[in-house]
Amino acid sequence: MTDSQQAPARGRPKKLSHARIVEAGMAMGLRDLTFVGLAGQLGVTHMTLYNHIPSLEALKAAVANAIFEGWTMPPVDDGKGQDLPRYLIAFIASLRDLVIAHPGLAPHLLRRSVASPSISTRIAAHQQTVAAAYGLPLAQARWLLSTVAFHCVAAADTLYAGTREDGLSDDERARDAAEVEREFAQGMHALVLGAMQIVRGEADLQALSLPPHARG
Repeated sequence: MTDSQQAPARGRPKKLSHARIVEAGMAMGLRDLTFVGLAGQLGVTHMTLYNHIPSLEALKAAVANAIFEGWTMPPVDDGKGQDLPRYLIAFIASLRDLVIAHPGLAPHLLRRSVASPSISTRIAAHQQTVAAAYGLPLAQARWLLSTVAFHCVAAADTLYAGTREDGLSDDERARDAAEVEREFAQGMHALVLGAMQIVRGEADLQALSLPPHARG
């Protein structure tokens, strides 16, 4: 028997660890993640997983945190080589790609009750970096980036959501994708221009505020 034909080595299964669980969870995807399904992927019982992670919510938070930590944000220069609107467009494009690549991540980026402390800390650090690079008060940079990120994530999560069983031909699907891409780009450019007007004091943020959604 040659080396390439040798039987696989026998022994104990690979030791289950938090890192291994998170890695397998990332491979499964946040949208489809379940304790039973992940246990099957790892070759253990779902009760074994509970010895490492207490709940499905904690599992999803750990996976979302690992995804976000692995995301490389567009670098922020000293504010001289790239103007702020162009940086925001690059930031939007990168964030859009992150959301498309990881369905189910959006709630962890949009909702404070779901976002992990690590995600919140990294977001705050990014806001401080942008504020320093572009000479903005921290509160202004925080509002600007939060506003842009919120609408980018929400729109991308909705517009680029999974494949649909809509019976479209390949040509129709391609045209639909091109239209979505165009509308998304136009909407994000309009968002950046409007947000920059507010930052520059050319509009009143309070005057633009919407009343809270009525809850029935």
